[in-house]
Amino acid sequence: MGNVAYHVVAILVGAVVGLLGSAFHVGVETLTAAWPAYLDTGLGLDGLPLYVAAALVAAAMTVASLWLVRRFAPEASGSGVPEIEGAMEGLREVRWHRVLPVKFVAGMLSLSSGMVLGREGPTIHIGASVAKAASDLMKWSGEDMRGLLAAGGAAGLAAAFNAPLAAVLFVIEETRRQFPYSSRTYIAVVLASIASAIVTEFLTGSRPYMLLEAATIPYDWLPAFVVLGAILGVAGFVFNRTLVWSLNHVRTLGQRTSFYIFPTFVGLTVGVLMFVRPEATQGGELLAVQLTRENLPLAMLVFVVLLRFVMTMASYSTGVAGGIFAPILALATTIGLCYGTTLDLFFTLPEQAHTTFAIAAMGGLFAATIGAPLVGMVLVLELTSAYAVLLPVMICAIFAHMVFLALGGRPIYEILLERTLAIEAETRAAASR
Repeated sequence: MGNVAYHVVAILVGAVVGLLGSAFHVGVETLTAAWPAYLDTGLGLDGLPLYVAAALVAAAMTVASLWLVRRFAPEASGSGVPEIEGAMEGLREVRWHRVLPVKFVAGMLSLSSGMVLGREGPTIHIGASVAKAASDLMKWSGEDMRGLLAAGGAAGLAAAFNAPLAAVLFVIEETRRQFPYSSRTYIAVVLASIASAIVTEFLTGSRPYMLLEAATIPYDWLPAFVVLGAILGVAGFVFNRTLVWSLNHVRTLGQRTSFYIFPTFVGLTVGVLMFVRPEATQGGELLAVQLTRENLPLAMLVFVVLLRFVMTMASYSTGVAGGIFAPILALATTIGLCYGTTLDLFFTLPEQAHTTFAIAAMGGLFAATIGAPLVGMVLVLELTSAYAVLLPVMICAIFAHMVFLALGGRPIYEILLERTLAIEAETRAAASR
């Protein structure tokens, strides 16, 4: 089979993923806005009746999402990125015929409920599933199939954030151990990302999802981003450890009682927070932009950091379909604003420094938790279009990654894949007894 046919298929896969990713994005945004508005203005509820109704709706959506996952496609739980990396390594199977519908519907329900989850996980998994369907249709296996899986996943990330360059780098940096690198597969990844981005921009617009204005920072302030990077390296280490701890404890609780008890509790809580503390809900892309403009006091910013950290752990631990990119970026934005606000107590900061700290922090926390500093740098710049702060972003990301590694940290998706394989082996051993 020639390269031309392979690359044409990659382009078609990218276009289909762009279409599905855009539909998923629009569906989540529409549903997220629709049900709270219906309860509030449509039914005219207020006070306690509104909170009770919101709690019940969010809990129902959460439980429905989890039921779909557990009943039809257990591998659709969480972000799906570890599943794709495992499939590229020959350790997992992408069962596209069940993952595609479950990830789409269950992901839409979980994200629309208000849980602190990102849409990039579902779209990446959907993208890889489309690629696997194309591979099966073309009867491809081995390197061709694995290369197309990577192309589909990259197309999914491009569709989620309209960040095609970061999507290509994600494959190169994050899946460097699994990706069957050759000019043929590399070009397929780039073409699929481009096709996905073109379709996404055509359907949803070309404006960056987290457009932020930031001014160039004077050179004598660059050391401040080294310190911020070090803080975020520690934060990333704590984030990964806490996430795995939360997953393990919620699983233990589910085995002892029911796997639906904790998700129901989280859904009830999220429903109330949608009206009481909306900043503690949803993926957080819009929140990140909003916080940079509000000039909140330090105490409130610290409160938001703690609240979103807890809700991110709780939401992801439920086992529903959803990613962690967006929650990480929103959490990082708030940490960056806390850092800038603290410095503002002692120094006169340069123009738009708070926003610059927020943007740099996104790259830093992403580099630490995901273990992909180059992707973090580029993704943040594509999302915000704040190319004037390239150096602060690079400094923050690389120092965060260095500190994270010095603490013994490992990329979160690598840990999650190992955990999935260990649980699968444990389940098989128990069944054979």
